[in-house]
Amino acid sequence: MFSRLFLAFILLVAAALLLFPPPMLNLLQSRTLAIVLVTLTLWASSALPQYLTSLLFFLAAILLQVATPANVFSGFASAAFWLIFAGLVIGMAIRSTGLGDRMAALLGRHLAHSYTWLICGLMLCGTLLGFVMPSSMGRAVMMVPIAMALAERCGFAPGSQGRIGVALTVAFGCHVPTFTILPSNIPNMVLSGTAETIYGVHISYTDYLWLHFPVLGLLKAAVIAALILWRYPAQVAAQTSAVPATASHDPALQRRLSLILLVALGFWLTDSLHGINPAWVGLAAACLLLMPKIGMVSADELQKQMNISMLLFVAGVLALGALVNSSGLGSAIAGAMMDWLPLQPGEDLQNFLSLSGLAFITGLIATLPGVPAVLTPMAGELAQHSGWTVPMVLMTQVVGFSTILFPYQSGPLIVGMQLCKEPLRELLKITVPLTLISLLVLMPLDYLWWWLTGQFSALSG
Repeated sequence: MFSRLFLAFILLVAAALLLFPPPMLNLLQSRTLAIVLVTLTLWASSALPQYLTSLLFFLAAILLQVATPANVFSGFASAAFWLIFAGLVIGMAIRSTGLGDRMAALLGRHLAHSYTWLICGLMLCGTLLGFVMPSSMGRAVMMVPIAMALAERCGFAPGSQGRIGVALTVAFGCHVPTFTILPSNIPNMVLSGTAETIYGVHISYTDYLWLHFPVLGLLKAAVIAALILWRYPAQVAAQTSAVPATASHDPALQRRLSLILLVALGFWLTDSLHGINPAWVGLAAACLLLMPKIGMVSADELQKQMNISMLLFVAGVLALGALVNSSGLGSAIAGAMMDWLPLQPGEDLQNFLSLSGLAFITGLIATLPGVPAVLTPMAGELAQHSGWTVPMVLMTQVVGFSTILFPYQSGPLIVGMQLCKEPLRELLKITVPLTLISLLVLMPLDYLWWWLTGQFSALSG
């Protein structure tokens, strides 16, 4: 009942925005805000299927002429969309050849001793992959089939507490802690690129890691694992070690698939050398896997198992962030908020909390990749108000975009759960308490870490 009343209220607000644009927004931005509010509410409440909400979002954006068709459907042209498609194909091949079962058997020897060990081990694997693979979605593509096979070996049926716990661990572990590793996520790369383009600020890999990884990476990963263990308790089946090997599968196919994945992994690891986007590496691998006589995924399997509804949903999420940025809505809202921020030279804690909070709230509207795109051009003015240096202002964005309240903010979280075939609503059971802990505990601890590492000493000197 409450959700219906809230949805009705949002619809009234959206209608008011269309009829009476507020003074701080132009007509285009007001229409965009109305569409965004309704879309985000429908996604967050699941009042309609997510893919249908995406289709309605596309339709409203076209009919209200808030952007060109190229911008409205930009999600389908994004590298992230095609990396997800490639991930689905790779996942089919890993399952059909039995390679996932074989890898799960190897991991199971070390991780399946207990449920606690399993969750902590998978979280650690996902975090460590962030040091070698440049894409959250690429990491999820590699880990999800293996983790799901491991869940089956541990006796976790679809929909069970244990299987959902494993799915959440892979989705979060391959994504959230790696915000603190510079080239491992889209927001990180947008921040690094725009900082250098606008201000000539080069962000050092080591300095970035040292500043953010201890609290926002390592400690947050431990908090996520603890939340999953608390919210989704389970026991590993006693007969885990007795699960038969994958003898029914062709070892030659597994070797061929392993070779293709190793070549793809090699290109992912050397991303900075050759400059080929991880998505196009994944798409090349997917094409090989779909190739007749060479590949391992038939046309029938592709038609039966390809999750079109997920692809529509993700395309909508990606396009929404692009629409907010292209319309100037994100900058307008952030600019209005900046006038209310209590920024003051010498008040470092107050400035830290204000700037981090600004990044967090911006992420609710513009999604996570939109945070650096919206806030980086404003960093110079924010630095003047706070008395901080531009690099310090830029670094507070990491605190904000590494704090995820709603799943729609983060494509990799959605993709991870969809690849696991578990409900997206389960994400909220972790993101909500994690956000509270991040704002009330981790953010102050992160400020303390900044102080201990001497970030404010240059300002006071």
